[in-house]
Amino acid sequence: MWNYIWPICMVVLANVAYNIITKSTPAQTNAFLSLTVTYLTAALCTFILYLIQGGHMKLSEEFTKINWTAPVLGASIVALEFGYIYVYRAGWQVNAASLTANIALACILVIVGFFLYKESLSPQQIIGIAVCIFGLFLISK
Repeated sequence: MWNYIWPICMVVLANVAYNIITKSTPAQTNAFLSLTVTYLTAALCTFILYLIQGGHMKLSEEFTKINWTAPVLGASIVALEFGYIYVYRAGWQVNAASLTANIALACILVIVGFFLYKESLSPQQIIGIAVCIFGLFLISK
């Protein structure tokens, strides 16, 4: 059971830290330079974890396994981070920005899951999407 729960706990806690830290990024700081430092730090941390995991023995072999997903994920992360920095610079509050983005994301991913991955779409999920859209309407008022 713990193997099922700890990853979602990590996602939630990391998202809490992420939103607090992103909102705390000084407005006068260049967003792209700040993100450069962020990604250099992330690259160093992940490379150290790769080495700790024993990856140093097969680095060249591991590079051959990387496909288009790694650079496209990198570009989408840049867009995500840049978007959040400017969401907060535009004046959004932490509670409304994160809630709005995550509700919209969840609704879109239900539809993506249905069409792209052939996941089921239950009546409860359709009702849930409607409730979420209504919630977004209420948040915007």
